[in-house]
Amino acid sequence: MGSNSSKEVTGPLGTVTVSDKKPPNIGSSIEIPPECPMHAKHNQNKTASDCPINPDNYMPLEPRQQPMEGQPFDLCKDRQTSTIPKAEAKDEKDKYWVYPSEQMFWNAMIRKGWKWQEAVDGKDDKSGEKFTAKDMKDIIRIHNFNNELAWKEVLKWELAFHQKECPCGPTLKRFGGRASDYSPRARIRSWLGYELPFDRHDWVIDRCGKEVRYVIDYYDGSLESETGKFALLDVRPAFDSFEAVWDRMRATYWRWTHEYISKPEPKPVE
Repeated sequence: MGSNSSKEVTGPLGTVTVSDKKPPNIGSSIEIPPECPMHAKHNQNKTASDCPINPDNYMPLEPRQQPMEGQPFDLCKDRQTSTIPKAEAKDEKDKYWVYPSEQMFWNAMIRKGWKWQEAVDGKDDKSGEKFTAKDMKDIIRIHNFNNELAWKEVLKWELAFHQKECPCGPTLKRFGGRASDYSPRARIRSWLGYELPFDRHDWVIDRCGKEVRYVIDYYDGSLESETGKFALLDVRPAFDSFEAVWDRMRATYWRWTHEYISKPEPKPVE
């Protein structure tokens, strides 16, 4: 990310090939740390000294912001507030979910066994490019943007079908990562010859007192350097109720009819 040549950066979003001239590809092996609001996965290797964990998102209640031993460069400790409203917020300051800082990402990767020495020395990259502080800034930017994009997709469903039911709008209650647990839709697509998603998240929203689960499949895409978008998202309500089935049936009908109406009429042959 610090030069015009392409390089592979291994971070909490997986392995990303980054180039100033060419869009990168996202690797299929994705592991995201427990601090990441995009992917709340229980850390199986946590020690007794770890801080208490929030059961709604498996994020530390007292996030670690101290640099790790031997850390080669300083990382920003600022945390960006998202636009995603939090269910059961304690007060106005706690109204929205807050993304982890660069330092929190770094610490989480270390706890998950990331060998930063090899990355900083360029030994874990075929191109020999070294992992820098700028790479961590880019990872944070990509992570935050794609979280915001996922929430916008959830809102499209909610505003289209449930605005009268919940005029104040939904809030995000909890979420979890299920990268190795492919959804039925993803498996069917793979049987038809399409690629499998590199990651999956389940987000549970609060629709004015009703819990609703959404499934988000992430597919490889090209990185947009200006925005940080790197994945194609397939967001839809899970088949947990007849209401969700009906919503997806209506959405499918709308897509088909819109596509048919949008097509120009063929010109008569003279």
